[in-house]
Amino acid sequence: MANPEITAYLKTSCGWSAGVRAVLAKYDLPYEEKDIIKNPAFRWEMEQKSGQPLSPCVEVNGTMIADISGEELERWMLEKGLVGSSEKTTSVPLNAACTDEEHAAMVRLKV
Repeated sequence: MANPEITAYLKTSCGWSAGVRAVLAKYDLPYEEKDIIKNPAFRWEMEQKSGQPLSPCVEVNGTMIADISGEELERWMLEKGLVGSSEKTTSVPLNAACTDEEHAAMVRLKV
């Protein structure tokens, strides 16, 4: 199975972003990460491509999947036949919101 072309628009520290990273690692999928906190141009690009401001957003083979958790990304990739089932597990929750600490860290990064 050929690897899909993946661009992930993620936050530096975020439960949902961590879940997306965990799914991509679980399937050993290479991807380009665009940190929307460290680089506002990536946020703008994400919003233009997805038509909305919520993250994470993941573009797979030209299809933008907006505001998605790791759990939803994994289910989508399985449904599309882009990955097969895996016995690997992750130590990261695949569908967890950002913690208060993560939100505070993002605010500090923007200052």
